[in-house]
Amino acid sequence: MSEVDHEALHAYEARIVALEAKLKAIETQFVGQAEAAQPFEFKTAAEKFGLLVAWAILIIGFGLLTPTMFTWPPYASMLGFNSIIVVLTLALILPLTAGDFDLSVASTLTLSAMMVAILNVRNGVPIPVAVAVAVAIGALIGAVNAFFILYFRIHSLIVTLGVGYFVNGVVLWVSNSAVVFGQSLTFLVKVVFTTRLFGIALLFWYALILTIGLWYLFEFTATGRRLLFVGRGREVARLSGVKVERVRAGALIASGIIAALAGVLYVGMRGSADPSSGQAFLLPAFAAAFLGSTAIYPGRFNPWGAFVAVFFLSTGILGLNFLGADSYVQNLFYGGGLVIAVSISQLVRKRQAMD
Repeated sequence: MSEVDHEALHAYEARIVALEAKLKAIETQFVGQAEAAQPFEFKTAAEKFGLLVAWAILIIGFGLLTPTMFTWPPYASMLGFNSIIVVLTLALILPLTAGDFDLSVASTLTLSAMMVAILNVRNGVPIPVAVAVAVAIGALIGAVNAFFILYFRIHSLIVTLGVGYFVNGVVLWVSNSAVVFGQSLTFLVKVVFTTRLFGIALLFWYALILTIGLWYLFEFTATGRRLLFVGRGREVARLSGVKVERVRAGALIASGIIAALAGVLYVGMRGSADPSSGQAFLLPAFAAAFLGSTAIYPGRFNPWGAFVAVFFLSTGILGLNFLGADSYVQNLFYGGGLVIAVSISQLVRKRQAMD
């Protein structure tokens, strides 16, 4: 290698080191801005914990109208049943953080659940193998989304909407549009739902563990910081040396894997797989994702905010059901909650950008 080539190589390496230093400085700046806040500021505390306060007010308000809301059993059931939405919401916030939408997560959940049921009940495949196949299918769906979004430069909304409908067609095809159930799923039901810890189904604790894991990813790993960086500005991230396409692809594939896990947990909760049930989770998951971005870490999608938002919305539905509200109120509640959550999220983001 000539002296000129050596100099060019050294110059290139120096540039990479400088870009990495710049990225680290920007990440440190984000952390420093949070740490530079006053020990206690009412405005900041209201933004972070306002949803928790609203949740407490909601419980008290419904409790005054119907005393059943002050008893533990309804909440134990709610925490178990709605943990599926928590897992699906966590799948959503990964690509959302990177600036992409994934409308195929509900379809991925449905196909995953159906594959576990079909492989185990109809073909006698052991549950661990069926679960592994389902998770692999989720990763494949995420990879297909990433390929079309990144290679053809198509907006994620269009790609994931189309892929979601395609996956729905596959579900109806492999299931013959029929519910699949069987005694062989009993073991999965036991390890997911019927076994309780502190009176709450294990499904809730799985969702809690996943929430803690993603929180650690976002807050304490370089991968999580890169996700946040890409979501805030792709061109800036690219110029700073971040492999933007790789980060976005990883987020979409991880989203597919977690959505597939949600499907496995759904089978464990219901003891069956329904070819049409998964779509009912898409709107609540999006509503919780955007509502959660206004709490705990306001202005960005975060696992704890999503976790709280799911059960805040679920508490509202629970209270309305106790008051005898009609079934359509659930759609009104989730739909209105999504619009309001997106509006608040945008206001918080714009105000933080101006700050």
